[in-house]
Formats: sequence, C-alpha cells, structure tokens
Amino acid sequence: MRGHSPLDSGAIATDCSESERAPCAPYQQRNLLDRLSSRSTLELHYRHMMAREHDLLTRRLGLVSGVVLSVGSGWHPGRHLFPAPSFRLVAVDADPDRVAGVCETGRADEAHVGYAGRLEFPPRSFDVVLYRLVLHHIAFQGPLQPCFSEAARLLRPGGAMVAIEPGLWHPVGLGLALANRARVATAIHGTPDDIPLSPRRLIGEARAAGLDPELHAVTYTWRRMAAPLQHSLQPLDELGSRPRAARLGHTLMLIARAAG
Repeated sequence: MRGHSPLDSGAIATDCSESERAPCAPYQQRNLLDRLSSRSTLELHYRHMMAREHDLLTRRLGLVSGVVLSVGSGWHPGRHLFPAPSFRLVAVDADPDRVAGVCETGRADEAHVGYAGRLEFPPRSFDVVLYRLVLHHIAFQGPLQPCFSEAARLLRPGGAMVAIEPGLWHPVGLGLALANRARVATAIHGTPDDIPLSPRRLIGEARAAGLDPELHAVTYTWRRMAAPLQHSLQPLDELGSRPRAARLGHTLMLIARAAG
C-alpha cells in the first residue's frame, strides 16, 4: 500500500501486505515521484480519500455495527471506516510488528499474523471483509481468486467484501501499467508491485466467488497532483457512484455482498 496510506511519524507510509506466496517487493525511497511530491500535497489527498471512503460506506453498506476483518491491515486497518465500539475490528497482517502495533494503538480490537487466502477463521464469522489497498500488491504475486473465495466463505449472510484499490482505467492507472510493463516502475514510483486493477476484473472475481458486486469511484484525483488542481477536481468525485463514471476512478471501491 505504499504511498496510499496516511502519513505516519513524519514519513510517507510504506505499508504493504503479503499473500501466502512471498513478501512484497522492497520500496526504493529515492524514486522520481517521491522527490517531486510534497508532504502537504500527499496529506491533502489522503484526508480527502479517507473522507470519501467513509461517506461511500455510510451510504452504501447499510451497517451500523458488526465484526470486521481487515486483511493485510498494515498500520491502518480501517478504523476510520469502522469505529469502536459499534464495530469490532479484527486485523490480519503478515508482519508481527504491525499486528502488535495496531492493538497497542487501539486501531484494532484483535490482531493476528496471517496470510490472505490461508486464513483459518470459521465460516460466516464476519459482517465485513476489508481489503484496503492490498489486492493490487497480491496481484503482483498471483491470482486474486483465493482472496475473493476466502471472503465469501468468511462472510455472514448479507455481509460484504469491501476492496479499495487503484483503478486501471484512470489515466494514472494506465500510466502505471505502462511503467510496469517497461520495467521502470521502481525508478519512477518506488516499487514494481503496484498493479492497478481493472474494474472488469474486480467485478468478475466477485461474481466468480458468488458475491453480488457494486463498484464506486472513491476519487478521480491523484495524490501527486498540485493542491489547487486537487481542489478543483474533487467535486467530480460525486459522480463516483454512476455506473459508467465509477469505472474511470483513480481509486475504486468494490462492495461485494454475500447472499442474505
């Protein structure tokens, strides 16, 4: 999740998750875009993005309480989306330090070391399974279907898998995909394992797992944009729940429901 999470302890957050296959790729701090980006510009985007995530889930998820599983939680398991005490938040991450840290800081009520696709929780244990800026790293390592199938197994009837990920059909997503293909992504933005995800792929994976998907654009802006440009484009985000417009978002939100 590098570069997408809020800033922590005075540095750009470099969270990333692991699948059952291998650790995420190392991050090159002195990449081109980090040298050109100011902290204030990044923070502006992160604050707006988190507010948009909260607004969309409040309007579309229809839950006021429940048990949430945050997979690949990193340092930011999603407490801004599922506040205590209404929601019990269970975090899973491959890094033991992050597992300990989110409990110590109150960002999660419970946390475990674990790997996406190999979780051993009982079926129908959760009202929400959250993948926040995680699947696009897992996609670098292999198929996403185990994550979707696992979410479908763990969800209670009427529950939902929520995935928040960078979209492929936004101009920045297309540029990132080209950089990955040309093998210059690490030099440009620090890592080769940011894989923007096609809206069609997200919807298809959800349906293949037996879930009923809906797609929204969280933002159309990009964290590297100058602040005046971000401010001028933020009103476009209100179009994010229109079916055609949603697919063109920079950051996408998939809400995929289990049968009631």
